[in-house]
Amino acid sequence: MGTVFVQLQEPPRRHRSGQGLALWDLGFRPFYLLAALLAMLSVPLWALQFSGLLASGGLRGSAWHAHEMVFGYALAIVIGFLFTAGRNWSGRATPTGRPLMALAALWVLARVLVLTPWLWASLAVNVAVPWLAAWGLWGALHAGGNRRNYFFVGLLLALGLATAALHLGQLGLWAKLQLPAAPFQGLGLPLALDLLLFMIAVMAGRVLPMFSNNGVPGMNARREPRLERIALAALLLLAACDALGLSGPVMLLALLPALLAHSLRFALWQPWKTLGNPLVWVLHAAYAWLLLHLALRAAATLDWLPAASATHALTVGLIGLMTLGMITRTALGHTGRPLKAGPVETAAYLALLAAAVLRVFLPLLLPAALLWAVWLSALCWTLAFALYLWRYGPMLLRPRVDGLPG
Repeated sequence: MGTVFVQLQEPPRRHRSGQGLALWDLGFRPFYLLAALLAMLSVPLWALQFSGLLASGGLRGSAWHAHEMVFGYALAIVIGFLFTAGRNWSGRATPTGRPLMALAALWVLARVLVLTPWLWASLAVNVAVPWLAAWGLWGALHAGGNRRNYFFVGLLLALGLATAALHLGQLGLWAKLQLPAAPFQGLGLPLALDLLLFMIAVMAGRVLPMFSNNGVPGMNARREPRLERIALAALLLLAACDALGLSGPVMLLALLPALLAHSLRFALWQPWKTLGNPLVWVLHAAYAWLLLHLALRAAATLDWLPAASATHALTVGLIGLMTLGMITRTALGHTGRPLKAGPVETAAYLALLAAAVLRVFLPLLLPAALLWAVWLSALCWTLAFALYLWRYGPMLLRPRVDGLPG
């Protein structure tokens, strides 16, 4: 497999106006498609498992659902985005053609293996996916001298370590070695979520002000460099607290400055001015869930609320809505289409926003309605990605409308 990735791409091809299959021409195409398919299919399956109507696979209980949302869905979006953005950042090729096909096939194999009792094989393949993606991204960044974005390679490598930690916990290795509960047992998922939170915060700071100013007349979204550094450092501090297994007052002292810094950061982006442009407001709406996540997590630290509310604010609200907004915008741009959201996109955004609200707040208001919250949220989530596939599936398969490669 390693030799396949030495050549990062096959020679670029120009397609005649809309003719041919373009699925392997750039990283966003197969990985956005696969991520949306997984999102649409796996969440209803989890709702069936949660209801007791379907048995678990190799990963028991909620471990499969959490694993697939993070190391399946979110990782696929990250790979597709980084392979596409990495080409722009570096001016060099990221994996396309047969190398890209091989990585996508490995990702699919990883989705299958987590359903089997072959947990060691599942561990190996699930670790290989982000690490091979890191290799492909590093090749382009290194060749182009783009050191500014090397840390994304490190984040992919760290995601591989996080999925390994989760699998090893399921295999009972930490217990067999008699290691303490912190930081080893249960570290994989919190570490991965912290990495995704940090990655989204970095990219939001880079693109939300620019997208807002370009897409909304009269906007003056701006960045304050010192505040940017403080906001990102606060998230790294949270990740360090999770890695060390810290909680209680120490965690609260990390959460409150993070909430303040990101609230000030968000205010500078003037989100209230974006409501007329769905491609822009969806990203701001997603970022608002970052603030809700931090606030709910602080409340959970004080035992005022269950921790699951904060977790789902992060996963369904921030990660779900931000990734849906980005995979619509980048798919439009990289298939040569105007950056304009229509009724289908708007409906998908609203459905996913409803999924987040239902999953986070309905159980808080009516704890006895948890099962209803899971099912209603799952239906809204599924609708959002069904709409995405209906609208964007053909775009991802077909060549750019302007005939350019990519």
